[in-house]
Amino acid sequence: MTRDDPPRGGYASAPCLAGEVAPDWFDPLATDPDQARDVARWRKARRAEALEARAALSVAGRQALAEALSRHLDTLLARIMPEVAGRVIAGYWPIKSEPDLRPWLIRLHERGATTAMPVVAVPKSPLVFRPWKQGDPMVRGHWNIPEPATDAEVIPDLVLAPFLGWDRGGYRLGYGGGYFDRTLARIRPVAVGVGLHAGHLDTIFPQPHDIALTHIVTDEGVQV
Repeated sequence: MTRDDPPRGGYASAPCLAGEVAPDWFDPLATDPDQARDVARWRKARRAEALEARAALSVAGRQALAEALSRHLDTLLARIMPEVAGRVIAGYWPIKSEPDLRPWLIRLHERGATTAMPVVAVPKSPLVFRPWKQGDPMVRGHWNIPEPATDAEVIPDLVLAPFLGWDRGGYRLGYGGGYFDRTLARIRPVAVGVGLHAGHLDTIFPQPHDIALTHIVTDEGVQV
């Protein structure tokens, strides 16, 4: 998939905290408001369960998770993007016990990739991506998450999207703010969901705003 390819599937929740700031948020474009509210409540419960399970992991368990994800991401990259030099690959700054894949990004930068982090520049708008490498100065941004201290922006070829839940349609259960969906609808990179295999759901009940990811990678391998 290239950035000019259309996104696969419909629309998935986002890796931001808006869903916790506004827990009653639901898709305003849904044709059945009652169903949308039911799905929002169901997702809120699944998020809480997944957050609790992830927070219960030991430090060693989290490190093992990140190492497994890194290996499987390397396997995926060898297939879809074997030459990373000159490509823009965006990760994320880990929060709420998310797997820390910054060491994986550092290795990609050493191979010639431009690595980047997402930034909420304007609330309720698509994310922007700013270049980041080890040692770069950081500032506290939206929801107090560290972000690169630069106004420079890049357009990623590949974006990592941490998830709380996932299904085999390529949909992810994120924090519920919709930022990633807006972003993927605008720039259409290769979008790779990353997280615990135990977060598998039969379906996340995708709504009109949810965008399916290109790939899903868990600690047990490439799933989609």
